[in-house]
Amino acid sequence: MMVDAPSQTSTAPPPPGPLGSAPEPAALQAYLGGLDAWVRGRRTELDDLDASALAAGRGAEVGSDMALALSLWKAVSDRYAEMWATWDGGRVFDAQRQQVTALVWAKLDGVGVSVPEACRLSDALASQLRTKLSLTPGADAAAGRIKDLRAQLERIRDQVGLEPALGRDATVDRLAAQMARLEEIAERARRGADVGGLLPPLEQDAAIFERDLIVGNQKRRDARGLLQEVRRERAALEAREAELATLVATCVATVQPAPRYAVPDVEALGPLPDTLEAITAYRERLGRVGQAMAHLQQAYAAALAEHTDLVALLDGYVAKARATGAAAHPDVVAAERQARDVLARRPAPMTLARQLVTTYQTWVDAQGDQP
Repeated sequence: MMVDAPSQTSTAPPPPGPLGSAPEPAALQAYLGGLDAWVRGRRTELDDLDASALAAGRGAEVGSDMALALSLWKAVSDRYAEMWATWDGGRVFDAQRQQVTALVWAKLDGVGVSVPEACRLSDALASQLRTKLSLTPGADAAAGRIKDLRAQLERIRDQVGLEPALGRDATVDRLAAQMARLEEIAERARRGADVGGLLPPLEQDAAIFERDLIVGNQKRRDARGLLQEVRRERAALEAREAELATLVATCVATVQPAPRYAVPDVEALGPLPDTLEAITAYRERLGRVGQAMAHLQQAYAAALAEHTDLVALLDGYVAKARATGAAAHPDVVAAERQARDVLARRPAPMTLARQLVTTYQTWVDAQGDQP
């Protein structure tokens, strides 16, 4: 079943400026006007594509792509509404103009890419949907599609330049192959041949290629940001490891028995990885190391605190003995001396120290009851 082709929308306007800039009001007004036209036109195009798919009985076939395209459109449309509210009819100062560019480059909710990237991805998806549904028959339409493919492959060329040097050769070869296919199709079209059957596969391959590059670039940016966070977390754990080693040494030298936990070795986790999935897993291991350090710190600090508390408790009983007149009694004096001698040992036997402090308390109470 052949259906009429929906008209293609104009491309989204270029960003008004980099993140943190405050473009002139005229530039912002032009950008917002162009983005408004893109939002309206893309929604009309998607509605036409959806109607065409349903008319052809192919709604289920393109359902997932259509859902993604609508999600991208909705995210851009909502962000445009925020920009328009911030623009406030042009009554803006530097702060508001910077806020507009921040909204342009901030990640969109639900899709995780900026407005320019979402527009390019939406263009690629719309092109892929048109190709799947074969909605543009005819020689004149073929010329327009060839022109669109040239523009798309130029965008892809720019994206390929952003790929990491390691592995870039594969994307360069993939682009070269698609450009060669396009030139062959264009030459056949110039000779008057019917290229209607050759364009859809290339359009679909180019759309998938562009989408893959955009998603891959976004993942690399996410990985770089996450890597910085994980590097800071690891540095904090390394500093904490040194502090815990000092705490453990102090505790072992002060009390006996002391807890028996080994300080986690952050170095044993190995070097930081360089892929998003590996960095995420590495961060989880850092979290487990941090939990182990927290448990260790609590145990050793509690052991040291008990020694400090026993000394303070003994001092309190001594004050009580002086107040009741029991401090000079020979048994009370001897009990205090024994308790302090044991608490002063390094390491101090805590079981005996507890007993001697309790014994001193008993002597103080007993002598305080005497008339």
